[in-house]
Amino acid sequence: MTLHPQGKKGVNILQRRYDQIKDFIMKTVEKDGPITFEELSDRAVDELTPVFDGKVLWYVVSVKLDLEARGLIERVPKTSPHQLRVPEE
Repeated sequence: MTLHPQGKKGVNILQRRYDQIKDFIMKTVEKDGPITFEELSDRAVDELTPVFDGKVLWYVVSVKLDLEARGLIERVPKTSPHQLRVPEE
């Protein structure tokens, strides 16, 4: 069950799918962040569609929100379109 940064109800995702999307998001944001959500999702669709058994974009949105809620990634304040980065320690 995922978390939502605004406390809304999360969604139930198979662990293997969650892990695959999480790994992609974390590696991409750590390597190339800050990165816009649009660029992140475009890359995910391009790279994962051939090897992922689900709707890549839906999973990217759900897992991204969960990672934000857990503090593993964050939105860069005052960016439009919004950008994502790994929080500074």
